[in-house]
Amino acid sequence: MSDEHLEAVRAAAGDAATQAREHPPASPDGRLLRRLLDALGNPPLRVTLWNGDSIATREPVAATIRISSRAALFKLLINPELHFGDAYADGTLEVEGDLVQLLEDVYRALPHARSSGLRHRISDWLHSGRRNTLAGSRRNIHRHYDLGNDFYRLWLDRDMLYTCAYFATPQATLEQAQTAKLEHVCRKIRLRAGDTLYEAGCGWGAFAMYAATHYGAKVTAFNISREQIAFARERTRALGLQDRVEFVEEDYRNISGHCDAFVSIGMLEHVGREHYRELGAVIDRCLDGAGRGLIHSIGRDRPEPLNAWIVKRIFPGAYPPTLREMMDIFEPLGFSVLDVENLRLHYALTLRHWLERYEEARERVLAMYDEPFVRAWRLYLAGSIAAFNAGALQLFQVVFNRSGYNDVPWTREHLYRSAAR
Repeated sequence: MSDEHLEAVRAAAGDAATQAREHPPASPDGRLLRRLLDALGNPPLRVTLWNGDSIATREPVAATIRISSRAALFKLLINPELHFGDAYADGTLEVEGDLVQLLEDVYRALPHARSSGLRHRISDWLHSGRRNTLAGSRRNIHRHYDLGNDFYRLWLDRDMLYTCAYFATPQATLEQAQTAKLEHVCRKIRLRAGDTLYEAGCGWGAFAMYAATHYGAKVTAFNISREQIAFARERTRALGLQDRVEFVEEDYRNISGHCDAFVSIGMLEHVGREHYRELGAVIDRCLDGAGRGLIHSIGRDRPEPLNAWIVKRIFPGAYPPTLREMMDIFEPLGFSVLDVENLRLHYALTLRHWLERYEEARERVLAMYDEPFVRAWRLYLAGSIAAFNAGALQLFQVVFNRSGYNDVPWTREHLYRSAAR
């Protein structure tokens, strides 16, 4: 979108907002709704109340929100970020139209300085009982990843990868893109046959098995999700990889031994800012002098809590760091950052594939759980697409090694020299 077009959009939004303020709904409830939309930056949408009051900030709109009770409106006024999700999940708030586009429009309309002190205080309160201590991390991970392998199998790819894929082209299938991501990571750390590889937070084990099968690495992978570890061990036995891959049910803080390469794909979001130096110390004591490492994490452009509803209902204890915050892993112990790549739009596309598969499996999810669960996870996936599209979330891959170690590639040619295996 050009600067001129953006200015035109902003001007139109301002005109619509001014017109709505000049002709506000007559009822007190309608005036409260007008105040809520002003606070949200007047995103392009229509909101209709139970009493018939309706406001459209501008036309056309991507979707219409229907609020069925005064109590729901009051909660949205108190904290829209926290209560929108619960209202959507329990059905007191309905969305007619394009849910993803609606949420993206809201993200783009929010005032730039939206990271208020109130949001941080609410975040601190939500996190107060979900700290990522040794015991707290197990509880937090259990809440999300131990929902059951059968649930995730309904909408993930065949290898059960629950992290951002890498799309060489937007037309690639999800399976192709997830395999390309595994290859991309192996190339970034220049994995070689015989290397000892540690993986912290291994999910269902796909990367560990790929590194062993395609690169001849000896892999030890750590995770505290019992469901994921059980799945990974069973698959390793089925593939005959027991002599090259070991899955350990253990917290990253208790990793010991020595390795040539250290990888963490999608775990840092669950570590917590206060534990980054602990993670750095673990890498420091394990990584050999010529070792290489990569950390793959959802992130932010500036410090800001994760969406309050997601922390409360979906991902307890989660926090997406900025690149500056991630440096607390590397700087104190003298690691050098070699490469940073942002795969934000790759994650938006990954999530679109997941949401499509999730909707196709809706009836099976409903049979396993209930309607509020189905709606909550739809909102989580749709909201994540919107956040990555709008730039509210980023996806960082950071490659690093020991400071002063000079056996590094001159260019990035090694990443793209041929198609993924």
